[in-house]
Amino acid sequence: MVRIIALLIGYGFGLFQTAYIYGKTNGIDIRNYGSGNAGTTNTLRVLGTKAALIVFAGDCLKTIFAILLVRLLFKGTHPDQIYMLMLYAGAGAILAHDFPFYMQFKGGKGIACTAGLIIAFHPYFLPVGIALFFIPFLTLHYVSLGSLLVYAGFMIQMVISGELGLFNGASRATLIEMYIITALLTALAYYQHRKNIVRLLKHQESKVYLFKKNHSNSDIE
Repeated sequence: MVRIIALLIGYGFGLFQTAYIYGKTNGIDIRNYGSGNAGTTNTLRVLGTKAALIVFAGDCLKTIFAILLVRLLFKGTHPDQIYMLMLYAGAGAILAHDFPFYMQFKGGKGIACTAGLIIAFHPYFLPVGIALFFIPFLTLHYVSLGSLLVYAGFMIQMVISGELGLFNGASRATLIEMYIITALLTALAYYQHRKNIVRLLKHQESKVYLFKKNHSNSDIE
């Protein structure tokens, strides 16, 4: 039951679609422009750097708030499962962001939400996540590549951290469940970026720049 509650808390927070709301304040439906995704990168391409930073912060924070609320509610009653429940909250936020029911299940790709999950989940995860995203982004300017590397790193860190006992004495069954959730989120992220992967392999992926004019025809977040 607590798993469902944590998932629903995350889903409730995740329904706050920052890119869609910000676009509406500027008189557009962001899903009708650029790649059609209601996410940070498409906002960058269509509305610029300031808008993209606002959208990223909003999507990141909604996941952080969901996880912190679950931690506050269940840390005292389920200390050995708290990281698993936090992971469920993050998963709920990502699912709601990617597939919001009131937007015909057409949202973003969940990478900014994943950043929020990594920030709120464990302090050891953040430096690796930052390095895996920004090194390829700042050198090659591929958001999709950085996003995919972040998820691969997140999966690896989850297993290593679990095996090292960094999750408050979580049982073997709890650890396996956490690994499965992370693997499913990773699979979802790679599925959402399947077109980007094809373009990366063909060296056809569009580059993204923070402070330069970006084209709005790439199917990335």
